Amino acid sequence: MKQKTPKQVKSLFLSDIHLGFSGSQSDKLLSLLKSYEYENLFLIGDIIDLWSMKRKLYWSKSQNDVFKHVIKKANKGINVIFIPGNHDELLREYCGETFANIRIECEWIHETQDGKRLLLLHGDKFDLVVQNNK
Repeated sequence: MKQKTPKQVKSLFLSDIHLGFSGSQSDKLLSLLKSYEYENLFLIGDIIDLWSMKRKLYWSKSQNDVFKHVIKKANKGINVIFIPGNHDELLREYCGETFANIRIECEWIHETQDGKRLLLLHGDKFDLVVQNNK
């Protein structure tokens, strides 16, 4: 079977992946990640579901494959920015740090090719229910 040529994009934006949750569709995510070539990968919150893992530890092979794929991309020079959300908020204390060539930031300003500036952050900052019920 002939393998498809990955689509070329400048940046890929992903959110609410929930690795560590049994309902995460990590096999489909890995397929998506492999179908694109990109310079920037923005992981915008709830990438790792620490809430779910606190109740029951779960980490499948396909979730591990996604994790390894992202680290491999970062080690090959892809700019990977991880912005924690409410499900992985414990990682916010590491904002400004870099681990395995993945930069952790609480928010990020992304400039598009046409010069527009976009504020990247996870939406839990605007959710009063989440803010008031930690």
